[in-house]
Amino acid sequence: MTRVELYHDKPKQFHWKGPFLIILACFILAFGIYQLNQYWHDTIRIDAPKENLGKKVVVHLPNGQEVYTYENLIVKKDGKTYYKGERNTIDLTGGTIDYKNW
Repeated sequence: MTRVELYHDKPKQFHWKGPFLIILACFILAFGIYQLNQYWHDTIRIDAPKENLGKKVVVHLPNGQEVYTYENLIVKKDGKTYYKGERNTIDLTGGTIDYKNW
């Protein structure tokens, strides 16, 4: 062994295998947690009950217009006929109701 070899430090070898496996294990664990979270959210379903709207009807108004709606959405109150929708109410007084499948 020469003096140069004796007094100069040798470069240390770096092993890539250990850190690579740790990083790979972290990615696999993160992906597994993500997939489990997606599966958990997909299995929870809350369905609203189906509303019975009744038969399909056509209301012929005196001015010639027609309203296509369902039987259970028509409300008779104080001698007047109303269409009671989700967001609006329409006065159908004086119209004739025909039970037709539109």
